[in-house]
This record gives sequence, structure tokens and C-alpha cells, in this order.
Amino acid sequence: MTMRILLMNQFFPPDAAPTGELLADVAERLADEGWEVRVVCGRSAYAADGQREVAQVRVSRAAALPFGRGRVARVLSYGSFLAAALYRGLTGPRPDVVLTMTTPPLLCLVGRAVQALRRSRHVMWEMDLYPDVAVGLGVLQPGAWSAQALGALADACRRRADAIIVLGDCMRRRLAGHGIPEEKIEVADNWADGERIRPLGKQPSGTLNVLYAGNLGLPHDTETIQRVMEELREDRRFRFTFSGGGSRRAALEAFCRARGLRNVEFLPYCGRDQQAELLGRADVGLVTQLPGSLGCLVPSKIYGLMAAGKPVLFIGPREAHAAGVILREECGWQAECGDWKTVIALLRELAERPGLLQRAGHKAREALLRNYGRGAGTARIAAVIKRAAAQEAQRKAAVARPGKDKLEEPFQAGG
Repeated sequence: MTMRILLMNQFFPPDAAPTGELLADVAERLADEGWEVRVVCGRSAYAADGQREVAQVRVSRAAALPFGRGRVARVLSYGSFLAAALYRGLTGPRPDVVLTMTTPPLLCLVGRAVQALRRSRHVMWEMDLYPDVAVGLGVLQPGAWSAQALGALADACRRRADAIIVLGDCMRRRLAGHGIPEEKIEVADNWADGERIRPLGKQPSGTLNVLYAGNLGLPHDTETIQRVMEELREDRRFRFTFSGGGSRRAALEAFCRARGLRNVEFLPYCGRDQQAELLGRADVGLVTQLPGSLGCLVPSKIYGLMAAGKPVLFIGPREAHAAGVILREECGWQAECGDWKTVIALLRELAERPGLLQRAGHKAREALLRNYGRGAGTARIAAVIKRAAAQEAQRKAAVARPGKDKLEEPFQAGG
């Protein structure tokens, strides 16, 4: 019997947002395994060159307001998408499993509605924990009614969900602190496609290129790297490249202009087809995370760098999941936010000892192929979905047994 799954996220290819790319990988895997896959998504400002086609997947583009950069525009876009996604989710073929991501926040409410009204199993794939991340970064006040209301709604969905996927143990512990049963929380690392992103030979140039690729937003530390760049402004051995966008990028560009820094380059978002080339130009990848977001998210930038065979410099809490991956796999280094002296000392050592970069880069690629490639990553997500589907298959079998009234058979969503 063919199982049906409904995947829901505001972003999906040809949008270039990372969450959409990850969801497309899962959709393709399930379709290849014989699932009937339907995606409900919107359109965004993240479209880029190198568009991706996802075969054997039915994609329903929900009509919603354009995704804007301002707070009001973003809220309106989120709200209109939730309404449109709810309509899409409650119409069309009934799914056995519905999976919701966290763009927009509280998309789990739509998944919960499908679970309750269409008797589907609900899996939540939490890329960011809301409203925790907004509170931790100062966007919402901890005791504000809005934070409490959003938290109550999100936790209500979590308690009724059949499974919750998080990106690291730090996120699992935070959800457990909310009173969410640990047995329904599954830890599954994100991944990168090691076939599409491969190490490229880089000729020695005498310059250590530090690359930050991706979103530079509220959860990311820019102050530490600003100080590092300013201190190294006269040292021609170093160059810093920022590719992408985000709410903190404009301020970083303004800082560099005001200080007259000439060792910095800013590039737009990189298209899918150019990603390997961009990463290949780097000597070391830069990833940052502010302590306020600890346990609320895991930067997925590390996996693309690892696929390209690049070592990672992580500026953020040592307790962060990203730091654990980097240190455990011996594929990079970690420094606390604000500890610019340690970062400078490390960069100077790497410039003088390029063998350290080569060894860490080799281990990064090995670790990616072993644990964090597309096959391993999608298998982790598919395993959670299949367990939920097995529960639904058991329910259907019980309903179909002779002597049972299908309308009276109970359905216990989320245990």
C-alpha cells in the first residue's frame, strides 16, 4: 500500500533557502522509495541561479504575500502563508503523515489541524525553537504575553505531535525543559550533499581566505569578527569574504566602510551551482552563534564547509552542537564570542602552518562522508517518518478488522 506524506514549509526549490533544499532532499528520497509525496510551500525572495527540479513530487504553491525583510512585512507574509497552507492541508488527498518545519513559526498549528481533522500522523522538524530563539535574542521579552502565548501554542503542538525532530542534543535538552516527553524527541543532524559539493584544488596564494557563506542574522556574532578584521587590517596575509545576506549584513558592511577596511569582500547569495566553487576558494570557513540562541538552533553552514573539505572556525559557545561536531571530528576550532585575541592568534598560526589547515580539511571531508552526507542525513529523517507511518498503518489495520465500526474506532494522535 502506497503511503502518502504531506511536507510543509514556506521555502522549497527553486527557492534557495537551506530549509527548502533539505526538505527537497527528503522529498526525493521518499519519492524514490515509493511514497506519494506532496509539498505545500510558498514563494520567497531567496530564489537564485541554478534552479533545482524535484521529480516525482507534487508541489502546491500556496498564495501568500511576498516574503519581506521588515518585521511587519515578514509577519504579514507568515500569516498569509499559514492561512493558505491550512486550506491546502485540509484539501486534496488525505496524508498518512504530515511533516511541518519552522518557517514560518507556528506552522505546527497547521500540522496539528491536519492531524486532528484528517486523522494523520504529525511529525515536527524543528530547525529553530520558537519562541525561545526570539526571547534569547531579545526580540521578545521573556515575560511578555506574546512570548507566553506563542510558547503555549508551540508546546501544545509538541505534546500532541507523534514525533519531533531536532538538530542537536542542546535542542533536545531545551525541549525536555519545556516538559515535552523525551521519548518523542529525535536528534537528527542536518547534512550537505557530498556528491554535489566536492573539494577543489586550491593553489597556494600566500593569503589566508576566511569565508562566511550564508545568512548573517540575529543569531550570529559579528562584533568579534569585526574586531578581528580591524586588528588584522594591515596584515596582507588575511582576507575575509562574506557571501549571502541577512539582517546583520548591512551593519557589517557599514562598519567596514567606516573603518576603511580593505581586507574584506562582500558577495551576494551564491547560487546552488556556484556553491562548490565559492567554498573551494576558502582556506577556512567561519561560522558564528551568539550564546542567546544556544539550544534554539544549530548552524547548518558547517556541513557545506565539511563537504568542500574545509576546516571550520566556530565562534560561539563550546556547549553548542556545532562546536561538539567540529571538536569531536577534529575538523576545526572553537572560540567564545568576544574572544577576539584567541581568534587572531589562531589565524596567525594557521597562516604560518598551512599543514594544520590541510589535516583539518581532510578530516572534515571524511566526517561528512561518514556521518553528515545526504544519504545519511535523509535516512535519519526518513526513519522518523516511517515510524510514524507504521503507527498509522497499524491504526488502519485495526479499523479494517471485521466487526469494527470504522467511524467508532478511536484515534489517539500523539499518544
